[in-house]
Amino acid sequence: MYKVISSIKIRAMLKINLPPGSLPPNAEKLRSEVRDFLAKHLSDYSSAARAKSWAGSDPAFSELLGQQGWIGMTWPSKYGGAERSALERYVVLEEMLAAGAPVAAHWIADRQSGPLLLNFGTEKQRQKILPAICRGHSYFCIGMSEPNSGSDLASIRTKGVKTKNGWQINGSKLWTSKAHIAHYMIALVRTAPPNPKNRHAGLSQFIIDMKRPGITIRPIRNIAGDDMFNEVFFEDLVVPNDMLVGREGEGWSQVTAELALERSGPERYLSSYQLLYELVSELSINPKERNAIGVGRLVAHLATLRQMSMAVAVILEDGRSPELEAAFVKEAGVAFEQGIPSVAHDLVGRSILLGAGNFDQVMAYVTQAARSFSLRGGTREIVRGIIARGLGLR
Repeated sequence: MYKVISSIKIRAMLKINLPPGSLPPNAEKLRSEVRDFLAKHLSDYSSAARAKSWAGSDPAFSELLGQQGWIGMTWPSKYGGAERSALERYVVLEEMLAAGAPVAAHWIADRQSGPLLLNFGTEKQRQKILPAICRGHSYFCIGMSEPNSGSDLASIRTKGVKTKNGWQINGSKLWTSKAHIAHYMIALVRTAPPNPKNRHAGLSQFIIDMKRPGITIRPIRNIAGDDMFNEVFFEDLVVPNDMLVGREGEGWSQVTAELALERSGPERYLSSYQLLYELVSELSINPKERNAIGVGRLVAHLATLRQMSMAVAVILEDGRSPELEAAFVKEAGVAFEQGIPSVAHDLVGRSILLGAGNFDQVMAYVTQAARSFSLRGGTREIVRGIIARGLGLR
């Protein structure tokens, strides 16, 4: 029996494709340029602000990145992109996250909304929207999850009905990151009744102008006091026909490809990086072997996740879809990010001193904010289900 189970596990694990990857010389040269840029423009940025990682936003900073050509880096030049490699883009993301740069304003548009339009959008949509994203002037949010649905996207109830004026949409979205500052939303909407034999049928995606009448946005403050998440309500919202993404009813396949981009990047293991940085500084005051071992384990874990995430960048560079691999990175990365505060508390050996120095401020923020990390890109239960299906275990 044991041999049979082991054989099944081995066959399943062979489906995982995380090829070793290394950065080319031009990517490492770019790293130096990015570090110089960050040293100049974030010289007075506090540790507490850096702890927000990619949840912190600054439109002026996003515009500066656009001027550098660091948004839409891999996109065609005719849409404002720089036509650089996925590995060069990876270097820029790493440095931004490690520095705690305020990138949230343009992050979703650059990471997934732009690539979605490149793959499935019309030429008119690309010409209208992509250049503004590359300049750091256009921000997106993603309308997937809903009340009483969570990460079970097949159960969404927001409806789109075809009318003579376009599509009339009614319903709501939940946990919508940065909807309160976004110019557009990519929304997953049910445009046909569910099929008992295929729960994923009848779903379509739309580009929604967030300034159109019929939209109400209510921020949701997390325990750390951030308004990262939002509720969004649609009441007789009319979306023009030319804002349908791809073909009607093909929303599920589009979302699946989109989520692979959302789950695999370095933001999946660097959200708590500032705490690790401050922990090393705090422990250096009174070095102990036990502390060195604890930090060493964290760094080893970080290095492994980095290699896994970089492997996904290699897959993207090759033009392949990393859906299963991205789910692995997301699941392992969330566990790592959420575990750092507990390790830090154990190694420092005291509770947080409110109002104290950099370590305590960062520790206080990350301890609270980390609770929400597992919501981003799908809950851990959903992601584990994706992994199990991908491995043929369910």
